Amino acid sequence: MSPAKLVGIQFAALPYRIEGRQVQVRLITSRGTGRWVIPKGWPIGGLRPMEAAAVEAAEEGGLEGEMEETPLGSYHYAKRLKGAQTTQVQVIVFPFRVTGHAETFKEQGERHGAWFAYQKAAALVAEPALRRLIREFGVAHSPTLIAQSLRRYRAWRLARA
Repeated sequence: MSPAKLVGIQFAALPYRIEGRQVQVRLITSRGTGRWVIPKGWPIGGLRPMEAAAVEAAEEGGLEGEMEETPLGSYHYAKRLKGAQTTQVQVIVFPFRVTGHAETFKEQGERHGAWFAYQKAAALVAEPALRRLIREFGVAHSPTLIAQSLRRYRAWRLARA
């Protein structure tokens, strides 16, 4: 494989729902390797970053919902291009609360999707920074008493620092 090219930028959706007291994340498979990933893609002319991420969620997973305007954070990965070239890509991730699923969508048949508890979803993705984002998001959005106590403790520690 040749050395990585310049860094590109992509926008991604972190599809989630809350079932009972559990935050769940929907992962989809990549087309090339079948790895578990989140929907992501290149900027789309005329669309804001979070709108482009919503388009990717619809095209890649048939997902419908509400995209948040503020990103959770970002992660990097090496994207394989045609031939043996790769490019380093920074992916900016937006939370996407899923409210529905289209019966047909653009990449249906090319990808598979599944819901996972956020801890399991984090364990299934390859990128360490994406794992961290998923875990932190799950803890922050968990309606359980333990998670609420952890959030209060973290806020208290930050206030004391």
